[in-house]
Amino acid sequence: MKQEDSSSEPRLHVSRSPALRGTVRVPGDKSISHRALLFGALADGPVEISGLGLGGDNVSTMAALRALGVPIQQAGTDVRVQGVGLAGLGEAASPLDCGNSGTSMRLLCGLLAGRPFVSTLTGDGSLSRRPMARVVTPLRRMGATIDGQQADARPDDLFPPLTVRGGALRGIEYELPVASAQLKSALILAGLQACGRTVISEPGLSRDHSERMLRFFGAPVSAEPERRCVVVDPTGWNGRLRAGPVSVPGDLSSAAFLLVAALIVPESDVTVENLGLNPTRTGVLDALHAMGANLEIEVTGQAMGEPIGSVRARWTGRRLRGIKVEGELALRSIDEIPALAVAAAIAKGTTEFCDLRELRVKESDRIACIARELQRAGVTVSEAPDGFSVVGTEGRPSRGGRVQPDGDHRIAMAGAILGLVAVDATEVPSQDIATSFPSFARLLQVLGAPVS
Repeated sequence: MKQEDSSSEPRLHVSRSPALRGTVRVPGDKSISHRALLFGALADGPVEISGLGLGGDNVSTMAALRALGVPIQQAGTDVRVQGVGLAGLGEAASPLDCGNSGTSMRLLCGLLAGRPFVSTLTGDGSLSRRPMARVVTPLRRMGATIDGQQADARPDDLFPPLTVRGGALRGIEYELPVASAQLKSALILAGLQACGRTVISEPGLSRDHSERMLRFFGAPVSAEPERRCVVVDPTGWNGRLRAGPVSVPGDLSSAAFLLVAALIVPESDVTVENLGLNPTRTGVLDALHAMGANLEIEVTGQAMGEPIGSVRARWTGRRLRGIKVEGELALRSIDEIPALAVAAAIAKGTTEFCDLRELRVKESDRIACIARELQRAGVTVSEAPDGFSVVGTEGRPSRGGRVQPDGDHRIAMAGAILGLVAVDATEVPSQDIATSFPSFARLLQVLGAPVS
């Protein structure tokens, strides 16, 4: 558990808000930005990336690739990656620091599993407590040698730092124990370096950014959504991707907090433009629709096979209603559950969140953190092993106070949004938010929120 923040650390001060109004853009999609950097490094020439997310997680991936010998030039959100191909990656002089980014660590594991050198992957205190056996086990089956740390509380699991001794890999058929884009993408990267086909299946349809982008770059990756599997067959492939420009759309997971704010603050009307609207990511919009939210969604174009558009959220005076979030809907909105929990707190009736055991091992125990923060605000919450239920307050003002995000950026942002409808002021440690959404406070101010 992260210790309480000292008084010297930066905080957001959030007060009860008047109507939020305006049109904004959020930073580049964090998931797509990771992949643009990693896949760009494997390209046959320079890859120009526009709109890259500059949160701490994406910066960690960029720093790791530079340490592996990939030239990267940056001017704001425009980045030029000089692709070196798989063969051009070199052993880093020191451990690769993934910061707080589980995506960086898991995808780098898959990438480095087939490289003929030794790499050590480290992270901050939060990442060092996140389990890695699910990615290490299939990579070992493919022939990789990966060692990590064990914990008395979970002796069958593996934790960072991880040491990857790369080498020759063989293709396998593997069924993921959970639907996870991070695990799937790590095995795709390993499969591109393996001898023979790799077939990856999963119990649900996780986000498919890797498959879409790799096909765009010409990688031998095919998807079979009806079977929920991906096939990687590098036979005859030269091991490099076609170079080309990449445009990163706005991050829907970040936008979800602004959209929920518009739905709970009276008289608000907020539009977020240039958003990625990949159907494997839009569960949060489907859940809000089911709750009775007034949303207008418009697809305006595509980039790398990813639909892009705008979402408008308006407060109508009608209370959102409680629903059940489970199964495929829970999977497709798993990163946005903290935002949905805030909507549930202001809704009429009870909202049940199920099939979310993975939230126990995110940047924090997200289920426990959500329950604690909503209870602090005066909301009735009941925890379950794989979820929680929220009894809505029907719009009654919540209590303010001090948010304790336990190092989790999404818990911090959820606490700030809930503070917009609180009677008393809310304090939020802000350093955690920079992991994914460094312009969060500024955009709230642009929309008219009393955030300082």
